[in-house]
Amino acid sequence: MAPPLSARIQAHLRDTVAASAEVVEVAPLSGGACQEMFRVEIAGLAGVRGAPGEGPWRLALRADAAQSLPGSVPRSVEFAVIAAAVRAGVPTPRARWFAQGLLRDGAGAYFLDWVEGEAIGSRVVRHPRLAAARAHLPGQLARALAGVHAVTPETDPELPLGAPPDDAAQATLDGLRETLDQLPEPQPGLELAFAWLDRHRPAAGRVTLVHGDFRTGNFVVGPDGLVGVLDWEFTHWGDPMDDLGWLCMRDWRFGELARPAGGLATRADFYQAYADASGVPVDPAAVHWWEIAANLRWGTGAVYQGLRYMMGRSGDIEMLAIPRRVAEMAWEALRLLDRGPPDLPILPPNPGGGRAEPA
Repeated sequence: MAPPLSARIQAHLRDTVAASAEVVEVAPLSGGACQEMFRVEIAGLAGVRGAPGEGPWRLALRADAAQSLPGSVPRSVEFAVIAAAVRAGVPTPRARWFAQGLLRDGAGAYFLDWVEGEAIGSRVVRHPRLAAARAHLPGQLARALAGVHAVTPETDPELPLGAPPDDAAQATLDGLRETLDQLPEPQPGLELAFAWLDRHRPAAGRVTLVHGDFRTGNFVVGPDGLVGVLDWEFTHWGDPMDDLGWLCMRDWRFGELARPAGGLATRADFYQAYADASGVPVDPAAVHWWEIAANLRWGTGAVYQGLRYMMGRSGDIEMLAIPRRVAEMAWEALRLLDRGPPDLPILPPNPGGGRAEPA
């Protein structure tokens, strides 16, 4: 019989970090996460860089789930990408002490610096105590996203993300086609939207690191705004407009429909903030294409979340409720293609705006 998780964590840390490491507490973190997450308290690390001066060190342990969603990268890849993002100045918790087989044979895991704040989307967009933070968030998120997209196959060729695509939109369509074909039953609404995407795909553009799940609910927010960007498991080389389209998806507004960019800003304001931060013009028609593609990706992902529970690969009963979202995603995709892109010009950076440092 394998020793308990706390004993395995302690042995790993004593072998790789400090012989004095002692596990104080291990507690699972729930809430619909695709991977396995635990809160850990570790004592005996006072001399380790980054450790608090006194008391136990609180960290998050993130590990490969028994079954992940299509497109999810292994934790070993995520670990490397987080390191690149930190080097680029993206405000994201530092990943530490990668381990293989810590939770189960073949499963990768690592520890994340713990950041305090709010991550529940509905509270981020509406709670009165975060009103001041919301005033800063759009600009902070735009600067963070510009930092993500400053990581490219040229700046970080060693990242284990495979060969960058020649055409990111076509690569996305190929992945969607494969996922749609594997669903247990046909989804006519998603298929109709897919056909539209195939006929209207944007021209191939620049390729950068894409976060892949950059949205409200994956940011930790404090009184002054953005504290940290979380959940890099869908990261890949792709079109940076993919991240803007994902953020603007209706599901991530948590009821604040008048603020399409994550329930926090209008499209025009966020696109301009991103253009100013990145130095790259934003074409609303291209983001529109990626927003429709986002609804298809989340629609198929919703089906797979339910399958994970039904197959016994996840004990989180919340997964069983998620597949109802597929109809909502299909409806939204069709609504968007019927409405067309927002009536906005291509938004260049403001004169003198240039590229801002991520904050």
